[in-house]
Amino acid sequence: MVSDHRTDTPLGEYLRARREQVRPEDVGLPAAGRRRVPGLRREELALLAGISADYCLRLEQGRDRRPSAQVVDALARALRLDEDATAHLHRLAVPDRPRRRAPVRRPERVPEGIRQLIATWPHTPAYVQGRLLDVLAANPLAQALSLLYTPGTNMLRALFLDPASGAAHGRWEASTEGSVAALRALVGPDVDDPALVELVGELSVRSERFRQLWARHDVRPKRSGISTITNPQVGELELRHEKLPLPTADRQILVIYHAEPGSPTAERLALLASLAAGHPQGAQARSTINAAE
Repeated sequence: MVSDHRTDTPLGEYLRARREQVRPEDVGLPAAGRRRVPGLRREELALLAGISADYCLRLEQGRDRRPSAQVVDALARALRLDEDATAHLHRLAVPDRPRRRAPVRRPERVPEGIRQLIATWPHTPAYVQGRLLDVLAANPLAQALSLLYTPGTNMLRALFLDPASGAAHGRWEASTEGSVAALRALVGPDVDDPALVELVGELSVRSERFRQLWARHDVRPKRSGISTITNPQVGELELRHEKLPLPTADRQILVIYHAEPGSPTAERLALLASLAAGHPQGAQARSTINAAE
């Protein structure tokens, strides 16, 4: 009889969570019969991946933490993982390093050159986001665009716990789902980070929505795209956002907004820039953001 003893590991937690997200009928298996858990049974995942059920059990229980790259790829295919999720699975499967007490992290600091750079962009909203989705620095136009971009704001706390911020997002469900998946992508295997543990604990206690999304283990980095932002002073703006990782800072991302030249949005953004330059504090106003950042 196989022991039920297990030592939870990021790899085991991820495999169990993703197994629950795959419906048998989606992978050509019959869905009939009584199922104690949603999604695939462990034996079904093992069959699809071409490994033994016992080995799959050992991986999920943390009794085997060194699957080969071929096994990881087979599990990713069986779980129907996309490119980002597959890369995340490979990171989780890296052999354990010697366990050491986690070092106390210093406060995140934005490189001074980046601070100076975005401050010289009076017509381009820009801010720097940290590894836990904290706003670390922002120029006046970014803060005029939305109070969410005020330095010191944690985007997740604002999104999940501030009713006004939540109501301001026209696509709140998509925004919350995308933000939690982005956090997973940023932290990777670094789930013992004390600041992350504190943030996840707080949000899990205070938000049922966050608790459900965190348990899914979705992984999806936030990339460049288009956001529709309704600013109370100048109206609706359709802005492109670029997300550029800072190579000299640990998982910090520079976020830049820009408008299509000659468009109505460009005119409104120029007006907002003028207001921000004349009244940098008064120009701040809560905005409606209708796209996941």
